[in-house]
Amino acid sequence: MTEAVPGAGASGALEASIRARLGGRSVVLVGIMGAGKSSVGRRLAQRLGMDFVDADDEIEAAAKLTIAEIFESFGEAYFRDGERRVIARLLAEGPHVLATGGGAYMNAETREAIGRNGVSVWLKADFDVVMNRVRRRSHRPLLQKADPEGVMRELIATRYPLYALADLTVQSRDVPHETIVEEVLAALDAMLPVPDASDIARKDEAE
Repeated sequence: MTEAVPGAGASGALEASIRARLGGRSVVLVGIMGAGKSSVGRRLAQRLGMDFVDADDEIEAAAKLTIAEIFESFGEAYFRDGERRVIARLLAEGPHVLATGGGAYMNAETREAIGRNGVSVWLKADFDVVMNRVRRRSHRPLLQKADPEGVMRELIATRYPLYALADLTVQSRDVPHETIVEEVLAALDAMLPVPDASDIARKDEAE
């Protein structure tokens, strides 16, 4: 379910320029659970005047089950296959700001789809930051173990090398969400090429 962010609308020239330079691609936030993908994503979508979509919410809507229930009833492999299909659909329906689940970017097919249809942004968070955040909520299926800290360290060791393949990296930390949004916007602005005058002239002639 695509979420139209209340009050969405590009708030300035920078945001309008970034949206134009995305050329129909989505901004895809990747990272470990607790990195702030949903919180930052909603605010980023509002700034860019784009819809916000949370892949986990879409998976739950499609399955009519919570993610914890999917894990319990069908297992992680079943969930990951559904996650891959849902993200492929969402990318085809873009552009929007898309927050993905922590394991989504581990799938090579999903990474390729994101590369074709989006700009990936890794919200990189240190161990202490994510553990402090995830302790506040008990719905994380992968952390329902005797040693959640050990599980998190293992996830970080396994996943961070692949997250590092994202187009951009922004450090997630305990600062106001708007600070991270500003840093994501700055990173997008620096990465996305600005069309030169000849490109604009050719486009005008084609139209």
